[in-house]
Amino acid sequence: MRIHYLQHVPFEGLASIEQWATKKDYIISATKFYNDEILPSVNDLDWLIVMGGPMNIYDDDKYPWLTLEKNFIAEAINQNKVVIGICLGSQLIADVLGAKVYKGQEKEIGWYPIQVTTEAQNSQVFASFPESFTVFHWHGDVFDLPTGAIRLAYSEVCANQAFIYGDRVLGLQFHLESTQDSVRQIIENCASELVAGKYIQNPKEMLARDDDFSKINTAMCKILDYFATL
Repeated sequence: MRIHYLQHVPFEGLASIEQWATKKDYIISATKFYNDEILPSVNDLDWLIVMGGPMNIYDDDKYPWLTLEKNFIAEAINQNKVVIGICLGSQLIADVLGAKVYKGQEKEIGWYPIQVTTEAQNSQVFASFPESFTVFHWHGDVFDLPTGAIRLAYSEVCANQAFIYGDRVLGLQFHLESTQDSVRQIIENCASELVAGKYIQNPKEMLARDDDFSKINTAMCKILDYFATL
């Protein structure tokens, strides 16, 4: 299995996904846009994982590689690759599929529950998820559901938290891959976002959740295991 991931900033890497892939002895490669790295051929990968970042999908003027990235994601989807987007990654996929991406009513930063839809409970990818599940968030933008996609989850302030498009394209607004170390790095680099807000926790609250980190990483592994069977 050849897994290629797109990384937008130094402090948002694969986290627990890398541990999963390493145990499986899969081949991992990356395009790190912050280092001006070049995209590979879509033919040279089986999976594409698009990570998060503090930029917005419409910041092409500031980050010219966003245009190239969107085209690359579209090509991977058209070639029937497994494509998984996390946070910014899910927003990029939504945009590529023709959905609107825009600023949400509230930022969600920290541990907050998502509700799993009936469609998700009937699907294989989210089959093991409980109806309500506490996950880690760090986002301000949201997206409309792409035409033809199935909504998998929502939260109190975000109508579309996850979707699947076809059998091989998954968008997750939240972070199941996060570890205490990866969250610590985001806190250190995005501290300016930690202002008073209804859905913004403080760093101490975010990091003191050993059991929740374990649960989301287990959930991430189950999703990855599902896609590995396709």
